[in-house]
Amino acid sequence: MTQDEKISEENNLNRRNFLAIGTWAIGGFIGLAMTIPAIAYLIGPALKRDEEQDWIRLGSTSKVELGTPTLFKVKVQRQTGWIENEEEVSVYVLTDNGRDYIGMSNICTHLGCRVRWITDQEQFFCPCHNAVFGKQGEVITGPPPRPLDQYEIKVEDDQLYILVG
Repeated sequence: MTQDEKISEENNLNRRNFLAIGTWAIGGFIGLAMTIPAIAYLIGPALKRDEEQDWIRLGSTSKVELGTPTLFKVKVQRQTGWIENEEEVSVYVLTDNGRDYIGMSNICTHLGCRVRWITDQEQFFCPCHNAVFGKQGEVITGPPPRPLDQYEIKVEDDQLYILVG
């Protein structure tokens, strides 16, 4: 093999290597360009943090009687991954002075039954196991392990809003 033939053969190998590397690089780039968005689409909702909390309007502050819990019901859209659900949230709102408001869930903390306000006894009553809660949601009697859950409330332009997360 002459010197020229060796140089020619090295150039061919270099060209072959270059074309092989180029083909793999382009194929890899196309593969990544298709795979990354697909993975993001598939696992994106699972990685999405639940920091999206929304203020939901309940209604006018004039509907709340002083010293008496008033029940408000609102529909809330919740999304878990690709599943979107509409659920009804019921909130008792209490104020003693017309400025400071307390929002309490109407769900018993024992078994999840719905509590109701008994006006003449000034207590919340849960029919599941005869649990009784005070006006502020504190446990008076029965098996519930803790007071009624509370919602953060704000007032803007005489409208009540609760923070739902």
